[in-house]
Amino acid sequence: MLKGIAASSGVAIGKAYKLEQPLIVMKDVKGETEAELKIFKDAISKTISDIEKVKERAAKNLSSEELAIFDAHLMMANDPEYHSQIEEMIKNGSNADEAAKSVSDMMIAMFESMGDAYFKERAADIKDVSYRLICNILGLTIPDLTAIDEEVIIIAEDLTPSDTAQLNKQYTLGFCTEIGGRTSHSAIMARSLEIPAVVGTTGVMETVKNGDMLVLDAIEGHLIVNPSEEEVKEYSAKRDTYKAEKEALKVLVNEKSVTTDGHEVDIAGNIGTPKDVAGVVANGGEAVGLYRTEFLYMDSTDDFPTEDEQFEAYKAVLEGMNGKKVVVRTLDIGGDKKLNYFTFPEEMNPFLGYRAIRLCLDRTDIFRTQLRALLRASVYGKLAIMFPMIATIKEFKDAKAIFEEEKAKLVSEGVAVSDTIEVGMMVEIPASAVLADKFAEYADFFSIGTNDLVQYSMAADRMSQKVSYLYQPLNPSVLRLIKSAIDGAHAHGKWCGMCGEMAGDTLAAPVLLGLGLDEFSMSASSILPARKMIRSLSKAEMEKLAEEALNKETMEEVVELVKNTLNK
Repeated sequence: MLKGIAASSGVAIGKAYKLEQPLIVMKDVKGETEAELKIFKDAISKTISDIEKVKERAAKNLSSEELAIFDAHLMMANDPEYHSQIEEMIKNGSNADEAAKSVSDMMIAMFESMGDAYFKERAADIKDVSYRLICNILGLTIPDLTAIDEEVIIIAEDLTPSDTAQLNKQYTLGFCTEIGGRTSHSAIMARSLEIPAVVGTTGVMETVKNGDMLVLDAIEGHLIVNPSEEEVKEYSAKRDTYKAEKEALKVLVNEKSVTTDGHEVDIAGNIGTPKDVAGVVANGGEAVGLYRTEFLYMDSTDDFPTEDEQFEAYKAVLEGMNGKKVVVRTLDIGGDKKLNYFTFPEEMNPFLGYRAIRLCLDRTDIFRTQLRALLRASVYGKLAIMFPMIATIKEFKDAKAIFEEEKAKLVSEGVAVSDTIEVGMMVEIPASAVLADKFAEYADFFSIGTNDLVQYSMAADRMSQKVSYLYQPLNPSVLRLIKSAIDGAHAHGKWCGMCGEMAGDTLAAPVLLGLGLDEFSMSASSILPARKMIRSLSKAEMEKLAEEALNKETMEEVVELVKNTLNK
């Protein structure tokens, strides 16, 4: 049995598909220049064709933003500058594989040295494409996840964005990786696809062989290699029980999220595109608590999406929710989220730099276009708008003033605009959590973004493996910031929600309920389990639990307290 981190719940039993890349051994005999040029040209054509085929197969299961990784790879593979540099080296006596590796390594080093998260992602794209190209030059076969046609459990060192984009839910029973954490890309994708996943499983690549029988327990977080008949029987029952419980949850689709002592909260869904609304509705979401509009901008290849393009997307989401509230986050770009058509300044720490509302208040032309589109769409449903990364009251006032200006312009033009739009803000910077009672004088609501609030509070990059132990949503210091935000909102009769990963965490929910959180927004697949939990709890008892949690010293003490309370 190998221990790991349960990243996406479920139990799977099946054969291992070991995702191992072929070992590259460079040619040691010099080839003829013309022959090597032909080998390169044939290989680049095959590389482009391979990526197109993988994208085509993946398109059956993925959204447009998830497919964007392949567009980036195709852009790289078709880059004439990349081709010409390789061809020049071949003409100067290098073999095709040697030239491709040399040029690629130079470009990778150049992008990685820039320090910016966006350029590091481009370096990863070059690595993916160049590896495929060199394999094609040498005639090596790269595993193709989209070609899997039988049920398997995938074993890998890690799954890259392009790997997870290729997963076919029909045949992928689950996956287990050597590295990774609960907030890693592969873990988030697994939850989105509702595939059982265990990550951070040290020794899995060394231990597991292709075709081994496996039991993947993504509830407890472990993998059993070549289980006994008794173990297969035991985990088959556990798998069937889990599936039955999941099916049984469907009776709660149309039920209220109300505690045993009559306190009601809203359980909402997070979405990235209009098509995600279907999952929220199917799981009984009481609202969309977070619409990440940045995907609209990231999907656009040449320029910012037009006002009409945005209007159509917002209208579709509002209509799709059929009168239920939709909270739209205005453009949250920057940090690790970049655009092909917009150049961000080079910064030492882009996560703390020119991003989100800071960019929008600087480039008000971009901001005004989005606000006009939202205002026009507002008559098609119940709209709430929130500004991300707010640090000062002046920022919020300035953003809201621009909103009011655009609203007045549209009304003067005779355009219909709703009079019931709520205008709120994200609480994801400790400064805004501490000053929440003052912000609440101006904002209609708060939504706590715990992914950033935790990393900023603990001064720990949530994507860094080395400091992952500091990503502690249930640390008492973080809980006190959350309490400050909720209390600040309530002091002025405003509501407070949460749209970070923490909102869907079953260990966090009892504490958040006790702290007085009004709306829990999460991935669609987490809505019904969360509703079941809320309906089993007493608000009064959770208030006592929350008070105790706030006075603990460590996250571990809080976790133990919650577990003991739930067991009782």
